[in-house]
Amino acid sequence: MSKEPWVLRPTLCLTGLSLLVSLAPCGLGMEIMAQSTVSALNGTSVRLPCTFNSCYKVENKQFSLNWTYQRCEKCSEQLFLQFRMKIVHWRLDRFGNRVEFTGNPSKNDVSFTLHQVQLEDEGTYNCYVMNLPDRHRGHARIFLKVITEVPPERDSTVAVIVGASVGGFLAVVILVLVIVKCVRRKKQQKLNTDDQKTEEEGKTDGEGNPEEGTK
Repeated sequence: MSKEPWVLRPTLCLTGLSLLVSLAPCGLGMEIMAQSTVSALNGTSVRLPCTFNSCYKVENKQFSLNWTYQRCEKCSEQLFLQFRMKIVHWRLDRFGNRVEFTGNPSKNDVSFTLHQVQLEDEGTYNCYVMNLPDRHRGHARIFLKVITEVPPERDSTVAVIVGASVGGFLAVVILVLVIVKCVRRKKQQKLNTDDQKTEEEGKTDGEGNPEEGTK
């Protein structure tokens, strides 16, 4: 048997696989985008952003959304926000009426805002999205970290002073180098001029001035 057909087969297989991938429907799943960690100051409001990409237009009859809360990694999830044809709030004692849906499913945004954040709100928030005919449900996790005070802003005065000092020093060094270069160039030009004059005077003495012995 000739070896040539066996050489061609991998190429044909790769070509066929590429065609299958390019022709395969994009509804095998969806992509969920969310921040892994969000920080909020105790007593303020915070928006937990969650967006998605889908190959299909969002239809209320085929779209579903679940937001759940987990106090710890092994704790059970608590459903507090849902979309089934419309937004449904599950009034948990934990959140009361502090949850506000601030997204827009038709714009691929399913974010919500939590008002009057409390220390007990810290934990993991799960965003589940399903948009038929996508075959798989998208899932994203956001860890909410509640802080009691705003971190102090970094003082940039020192950095500005150091930067200005370094910049000024470099400017002085460059200026000195330029001056030294100019001085050296002038000295070199002067030496070249003196050498040229000496050479011309030597030629004049050798050609135009008679020697004393011949007078």
